[in-house]
Amino acid sequence: MNRMEPAKKIELLAPAKDYESAVAAVDYGADAVYIGGAKFGARYAAGNSAERIARVVEYARRYGVRVHATLNTLLRDDELADAEAQARELVAAGVDALIVQDMALRRMALPVELHASTQVCNTTPEGARFLGEAGFARVILERALSLDEIRAICAATAAEVECFVHGAICVGYSGRCFLSRSMSDRSGNRGACSQPCRLAWDLTDGRGTTRIAGKHLLSVRDMNLSHRIGELLDAGVSSFKIEGRLKDVSYIKNVVAYYRRAVDEALAVRPQLRRASAGESLYDFAPDPAKSFTRGDTEYFFAGRRSGVASFDTPKSVGEPLGRVTRVDGRGFRIGAPADVVPGDGLCFVAPHGTAGTNVNAVEGGRIVPNRMEGIAVGAAVYRNFDRRFALALERSRTRRVIPVSAEVAIAPDGVRMTCTDCEGVAASAARCVPLDEARNPEANAASVRTQAARSGDTIFAVRDVAVRGAERFVPASLMAEVRRECLEALLQARMARTPEHRILPEDPAAVYPAERLTAEENVTNRLAEAFYRDHGVRTIEPPLELAPSTAGCRVMRSAYCIRREIGECLRERPRLRGELYLERGARRYRLAFDCARCEMSLVDETGR
Repeated sequence: MNRMEPAKKIELLAPAKDYESAVAAVDYGADAVYIGGAKFGARYAAGNSAERIARVVEYARRYGVRVHATLNTLLRDDELADAEAQARELVAAGVDALIVQDMALRRMALPVELHASTQVCNTTPEGARFLGEAGFARVILERALSLDEIRAICAATAAEVECFVHGAICVGYSGRCFLSRSMSDRSGNRGACSQPCRLAWDLTDGRGTTRIAGKHLLSVRDMNLSHRIGELLDAGVSSFKIEGRLKDVSYIKNVVAYYRRAVDEALAVRPQLRRASAGESLYDFAPDPAKSFTRGDTEYFFAGRRSGVASFDTPKSVGEPLGRVTRVDGRGFRIGAPADVVPGDGLCFVAPHGTAGTNVNAVEGGRIVPNRMEGIAVGAAVYRNFDRRFALALERSRTRRVIPVSAEVAIAPDGVRMTCTDCEGVAASAARCVPLDEARNPEANAASVRTQAARSGDTIFAVRDVAVRGAERFVPASLMAEVRRECLEALLQARMARTPEHRILPEDPAAVYPAERLTAEENVTNRLAEAFYRDHGVRTIEPPLELAPSTAGCRVMRSAYCIRREIGECLRERPRLRGELYLERGARRYRLAFDCARCEMSLVDETGR
């Protein structure tokens, strides 16, 4: 790295359902939070008013934490004015960036940084390069990419690259899934996905034979790339995103704290990189993501397409594995390995015949007495999906985020001045002009001044080093306390007054979209988006599937996930199961189509055919 070149900023990005969640994300170590506005966000149930988001911005700004607002649904022509009005409200509220799917927002001349949502289905270097040229400061990647694919995208674009590292995975390519809409009026591209991929389905063949009955065949485990942060940094990723705008505050605290440590460890051996915000989060618990909502961990396709990523038995949180049931009696059971289970814990049992759950009433030696015995059988896998002691530790947590400060106190016969400088070089001073008597014990006076100057109280600062000059003049403790309070308040105001760094980029009219044709799945749903694509070289734009009266006969999901691969029947490996395959649930029927050249699976709506 060139000595004059500033270190690249690396961001840990956390979800926020509301103000309380955003505060928790900031306190526990996030460098940025993403939060939904009142409408037009991909999580309809996680909307917030502009006034509430302004409060989030005010709190986050103290630490240099950025706030990104999601405005990432598709827009109809009759919604463009409302969407622009909301976007400008969010800008006025102080957000640092808008996360968008619809290219109409690129055409609204918004004075804000724009990020291309994962809903844009960012999977290729060519697409990412175009988005950077078209004025997007950041592209947010599809979750199904491998490290090699991520590396190639980072090398191809001038835009920052953000990728998901933790949380739920959309089994279909983001922004290209219409499964929910094919079954109801709830559309994932409109922020109201009903999550039919988490339902139980039957796998049938072309002769009507049921091959697998009542399993969650499209439900995949939750992502955990915490051990891959260093590789992603070296690939060029700038922002690490945690999924979960509908998750509770405990999830936010635990998972953000865990990834804060993981990112900091990776940054510690890469001096050319630095975290994007300031402060230290002083944890009073040991973070462990297995103790928050999880369907089980997977790195998904980080190392390439592979099996073992699905959660066929249940789409619900199973939690941390404890072992297997080895013995059952009338009132209780035993687990093979010793388990640190206590009354109040929640347990989940997974067996071939299904899943069950219960709370723990008592623990008698190695014997566990549950509230219910239903579903508990020898051989069942046991998971703890609620750790009572850990939940209490999170609830009682007094974790604070503080900004380290060094202070200098200069004492003179006519007064005292205190100057504080924080870890980012922001400085402020406060002084009192009063006559000061000589100190009887200059050494004791200096110690008293240091003690008073270091008392940062309930501020966001932690005064770590205090230098004292002129201790020959006595400074009363009450006077020093007043000066310290004024100085730290002035330092806070100086931090808040800084102008945030933004990459508000122009749209290059010469940028060429990497295809001349847009299919119905690519969802151009309004006149502004159509003009955007045509201006960048697209000649043919099919009517959007999102606005079609029916999805019958259409592909409603395309995915890197493959049921054949998952059940050991890959078409490349001499499968026993040949011919057409279908997913069925009640009256709904979808044909599975396999593109082995691209290693992809699609669902085609065959209902009623």
